[in-house]
Amino acid sequence: MAPAYVKELTYTPCVKVVEKVVEVEKLVEVVKVEEYGHPIQEQLGDIDYCPNDYPSWPETIALGFQHYLTAIGINVLIATILVGKMGGDNFAKVRVIQTLLFVNGINTLLQSTFGTRLPIVITGSFAYLIPIISIINSAPFQAIYDDDERFCQTMRSIQGALIAASSIQFVLGFSGLWGILLRFTTALGIAPVVILAGLGLYTYGFEGVANCAEIGIPELVVFVTFSQFLQNIRARKSMPVFERFPIIFSVAIVWFYAHILTVSGAYKHASNKAKIHCRTDRAHLIDSSRWVRIPYPLQWGAPTFNAGYTFAMMASALVAQVESTATIYGLSRLSNATPPPPFVVSRAIGWQGIGTLLGGLFGTLTGPTVSVENAGLVGITRVGSRHTAQLAAAFMIVLSVLGKFGGVIASIPQPIVAALICVLHGVLATAGASFLHFTNVNLIRNIFVIGFTLFMGFSVPQYFHEFAITTGHGPVNTRATWFNIILNTIFSSNAMVGFIIAILLDNTLKGKSKDKGRVWWIKYHKWKDCPTNEEFYRLPYGLNKYFPPPHS
Repeated sequence: MAPAYVKELTYTPCVKVVEKVVEVEKLVEVVKVEEYGHPIQEQLGDIDYCPNDYPSWPETIALGFQHYLTAIGINVLIATILVGKMGGDNFAKVRVIQTLLFVNGINTLLQSTFGTRLPIVITGSFAYLIPIISIINSAPFQAIYDDDERFCQTMRSIQGALIAASSIQFVLGFSGLWGILLRFTTALGIAPVVILAGLGLYTYGFEGVANCAEIGIPELVVFVTFSQFLQNIRARKSMPVFERFPIIFSVAIVWFYAHILTVSGAYKHASNKAKIHCRTDRAHLIDSSRWVRIPYPLQWGAPTFNAGYTFAMMASALVAQVESTATIYGLSRLSNATPPPPFVVSRAIGWQGIGTLLGGLFGTLTGPTVSVENAGLVGITRVGSRHTAQLAAAFMIVLSVLGKFGGVIASIPQPIVAALICVLHGVLATAGASFLHFTNVNLIRNIFVIGFTLFMGFSVPQYFHEFAITTGHGPVNTRATWFNIILNTIFSSNAMVGFIIAILLDNTLKGKSKDKGRVWWIKYHKWKDCPTNEEFYRLPYGLNKYFPPPHS
């Protein structure tokens, strides 16, 4: 049922001044929703599979492998950025990638089964980069001349910081405090945060494509063509094959094309940058991998703990949980579920804390977050079944153990990954914008909240990034290093800045609940007020009797 303000639109002409103010009659134009707009839908109508649905087994396996392909790119990118700075060689990089995939596979199983119960895939987070780089560049570790020793000592310090930082997610999540805070959100407040989470890597997207345009642009074109223009081509009566598996087809075609360019000598006289990004034989992941290797806890040695590093890493853990929260809300929309109740999101953050703890124990180098790329893929394929994410977790675990096979997949050129990011991140961002469907965007108050949040959400982190590049440190530069890292980390995140501003403005500026979308939003806060809460978010195996949901 559409809100009352949608049924009538009032038009008041501005007062025209000639020699004196002339009073003008107010003109009222009644416009029917059916003639001027679209009906308000609580769930997307063109999604083929909801979280509880079961696609056929062949389709589920193929979709799970496609989610695995999507998740692997970010993990490889994070390891590539950080391992070399720590003194690690290609063998160390491969071990880190295997560990990341193995642990994130476990985290994906936990989240999709006991967390939100949505088709969530967990991947490594960029939110931890600032404190990690600070640890890497600290004087005690830079003074170690042996590269292997420096890598191990640095990794142990990062592990200790991650283990300690997991406590903030564990406490905020399982105590329900995060859910209490989320009760102050509305559809208006969450929309710009999801948009900012989706567009957080906008500076890397096309820049990564342009690093090797002859590979990146064809991937972008082929991926969009398969997923959008050939979506009605069906392998059998019920399955649009190109729309369902655009990443498998596009990556295979463009990767093969890139390999032909490599072996034909197209980059023989190219610059070093072009060779690194364009050639398919420069990753060195296959020859550096063992056939079988099982990651295990404390494989780098006993973690070391430092109070300053711990507080800095806690700031990153807080940023990662805000970004995960935004992605969860966007994913719920794309998977044809209704918005998760605050206590369900809080439960998911608690499990993310366990994931961060596992990352510290195993040595994943960075903490976990909900994958934006995989959330966008749910929208592209129109399949929101959680079973596809669980199959992806199985691929992540198995292929991380079978090193040579995983190394082949991990060797996908980064321009191809960047092209996928351009599409998939944009899909999640627009899913966030669709929450505005339930608000009154004809009010200047709401227009101000949305516009100011988005602008500052992009502008503030951009200032912090550029300041750090220019001066070598963030804008906050006091004698307390841990304090600097905390503030520089918080204000370098688009979603975190947007979350702070949106919560404050939406709860302090005077406005009606229906205009903010709260009337629609709040009914999902209470377990018994909406039957879809039990349908999508009830724990399996009768666990709800041990962890009963709050009823108020």
